[in-house]
Amino acid sequence: MSSFDPDALECLAAIWEEGGFERAAQRLSITQSAVSQRLRALEAQVGTVLIVRSRPLKVTSAGQLLLKHTKMLRLLRADLEKDLKELAPSSTGSGREEERISVAINADSIATWAIPAMGDLARQGLAIEIITDDQDFTHEWLREGQVLGCVTSLDQALRGCRMEALGLMDYVAVAQTAYAQTHMPKGLGAHQFSQIPFIAFNRKDDLQREFVAQAFGLRRVTLKQLFVPSSEGQVRAVLAGWGVSVLPRLLVQPLLDNGALTNVVPQHRLPVALYWHCWNLQSDVLDGLSQALRVSAASALRQPG
Repeated sequence: MSSFDPDALECLAAIWEEGGFERAAQRLSITQSAVSQRLRALEAQVGTVLIVRSRPLKVTSAGQLLLKHTKMLRLLRADLEKDLKELAPSSTGSGREEERISVAINADSIATWAIPAMGDLARQGLAIEIITDDQDFTHEWLREGQVLGCVTSLDQALRGCRMEALGLMDYVAVAQTAYAQTHMPKGLGAHQFSQIPFIAFNRKDDLQREFVAQAFGLRRVTLKQLFVPSSEGQVRAVLAGWGVSVLPRLLVQPLLDNGALTNVVPQHRLPVALYWHCWNLQSDVLDGLSQALRVSAASALRQPG
């Protein structure tokens, strides 16, 4: 099997991660021409196109395999650097931009329990890159080899990966208290939700519809939706009186306690089970990241039973 030039592999990763040749050149501190030359040399070695030069850029199946290989090499280098620091505490490490360890985590976990989980690792110098997506789609980043782990609602391990349950994140439907008193004085009813605006994360977010369907025993739900692609932004939109949103209880409980928000369907909560998936590799860095997420989730999320 051919061995690949690590600089060429990192060049491929930089093009994909930065979304273009110019930004990749800036990140790698080389010319754009050098970026193109490295990619062409790698494609010649592999014997196929790795990046489709379109807008936006697209990575081919062969390119995805090499991107996954590159991230595995990053993990090995991170493990080596960790071991070297233990042997030589004065070592400062390479600090290279491309040494980032990428994980995909849903926005609601980022807004609540996941950032505290990784605090010690970040302070120790681990170059973490968090990619955010809906919890139903974060596993696609792992499937494509773009991250080494993900927090997702998927409960089946991907090929070559290991999985563990983290706990349940409970969701509740909330509105600004004054808005609720004006538009839903008796709470959200089965005949009101189609007229009340619901604030969703994005068009892939089915939580709002799923919550309403379960709360009112409906098979199909059509909602009037607004989209704010940030958990904290959804909260601010609700506080501004835009409408109702189904949000993590962890995130909104302080605002429920001080009366700024009202639970408009107090009889119902929607539990979403979260799982941690990561590559099935022996790695101190990966094990440390898994342990940090496991411990934080155990204290923040509701555990079954």
